Amino acid sequence: MLLDDLQALKESCWLNTEKLPFEEAMRICPLTMEDIMDASARLDRFAAYFRVAFPETLPQNGIVESPLREIPEMKKALEEDQHCVFPGKLLLKMDSHLPVSGSVKARGGVYEVLKTAEEIALAKGMLHLEDDYSILDTAPLRKLFSRYSIAVGSTGNLGLSIGIMSAQLGFRVTVHMSADARQWKKDLLRSKGVTVVEYEGNYSEAVKQGRELAQADPYCHFVDDENSKTLFLGYAVAALRLRKQLQEMEIKVGPDHPLLVYLPCGVGGAPGGIAFGLKQVFGDSVHCFFAEPVQACCMMLGMATGKHNEISLEDMGIDSHTAADGLAVSRASGFVGRLMAPFIAGCYTLTDERMFRMLAQLSDTEKIDLEPSALAGMYGPVLMETSDAFSAFRELENATHLVWATGGSMVPIEEMKKYYQTGKRMLCD
Repeated sequence: MLLDDLQALKESCWLNTEKLPFEEAMRICPLTMEDIMDASARLDRFAAYFRVAFPETLPQNGIVESPLREIPEMKKALEEDQHCVFPGKLLLKMDSHLPVSGSVKARGGVYEVLKTAEEIALAKGMLHLEDDYSILDTAPLRKLFSRYSIAVGSTGNLGLSIGIMSAQLGFRVTVHMSADARQWKKDLLRSKGVTVVEYEGNYSEAVKQGRELAQADPYCHFVDDENSKTLFLGYAVAALRLRKQLQEMEIKVGPDHPLLVYLPCGVGGAPGGIAFGLKQVFGDSVHCFFAEPVQACCMMLGMATGKHNEISLEDMGIDSHTAADGLAVSRASGFVGRLMAPFIAGCYTLTDERMFRMLAQLSDTEKIDLEPSALAGMYGPVLMETSDAFSAFRELENATHLVWATGGSMVPIEEMKKYYQTGKRMLCD
């Protein structure tokens, strides 16, 4: 029945009946909180570099982090529009406004580039762990990095984060982009000196070609969004930062105060890493859901069938064409799907039209502008009240709903106006 609905491009919900209690899930998990703490410490070491290379991070002392904001007016709009009431606060984690590249990819993507740079500089004796890392923003280090290259396959936002960060350090950078990537993202990368290679095929084809070309060059590091543990851990650090923000807002998370988190999902690296970090921090008190377009529901397909990366949307006759270009992926990460199978609460899909409608509503009610894919998580709180698949979550009292906004602040003004106008027309129909 679920597969029939996915093929018919119907909005669908999938409850993960294989989810395990946190402690039990961790007994079969190859990663731990120690891995996340190691990633966090590395990012702290780079704070001195960010203060120099990216002055916009000065207010946060060189830490790349985003605001957490309550959006009560959007909550009212959703309830009125969907004829339901969901209890608790509605929060927006605004990775759409992260420094450096303006999307959630500024977490994992930036982190993997930094880790690569650190390893090279340490190996060459030009950096020591106790050094002030601002020396990375000097001519000798940039000359060192210019001998190496970094490559990535991307639908857009990961390419932006990898490209901007790598170019700033001095690496030669190539971003392999699928045909559905936005032109403005390609143009921005080229303006930074990044080589952009375009493919007629989809995201998976861009990754495949990029990976093969990188493997032939011993001085090239390929950032593998489908399989990278480094990317995954860079995203997971977000949970440590979120815990502090929730404490500052005096929002409790515990057995009697559950946290429900809704994460837009493409290939799975960013939402998987964030969800894994959240489980490490909050255990069984957090419930994480992946959100996907009906045309690009590869993670739900992989997890629901248990086949993960061994099945693609093409196998189901689904083309993965969606206005949510950051989520336009036909085959999910097998690494992420298998690792997260005991942890994730469920998945759901929604139409492009619904994303555009909520985009306009968020702009009208809260004056926050996001790209379409970033609205995928916004439908989650509604489904907790209206979907039979998620009925068990209606019993949770004192819940807090958190929508992860994944991108939008770097979208050109004219492009954002078109997004808004599209959503406004749909609201008026």
